[in-house]
Amino acid sequence: MGSPDDGKLQTLTLIRGLPGSGKSTMATALAAQTGAKHFEADQFMVDRAGKYRFDARKLREAHQHCETACDEALGTGNSVIVANTFTQIWEMQAYLDMADRHGVALQVIECHGQFDNIHGVPADKIKAMQDRWEVLPAKYR
Repeated sequence: MGSPDDGKLQTLTLIRGLPGSGKSTMATALAAQTGAKHFEADQFMVDRAGKYRFDARKLREAHQHCETACDEALGTGNSVIVANTFTQIWEMQAYLDMADRHGVALQVIECHGQFDNIHGVPADKIKAMQDRWEVLPAKYR
């Protein structure tokens, strides 16, 4: 992974997992190690002072912003890492299509750690996400 001119394979890495599973930590470390661009819908929820402020009304816009940033970065030759919950496969579809459209290698990583979730997602919401979790199809493993 890396910048457009470093000769490395351009990739799109999707990191999925429940809140508190280690997605953001892994994405940050991978991006630092590889030079890939790192995007998350949660980044859209950070205010000017750097404080995370979840607003369910902005969720669709946050995901659209993440998809657009990813598409633009891939279009300029960058490798990209996207870390979102992606509990259901359809939630990844735009990114799966992007990988095909841009002709880049796709990698999907699942995080199953159990750390404090930094965004304060209530336990009942995490349980609901866990209940709707879909197993990754074999072709993406």
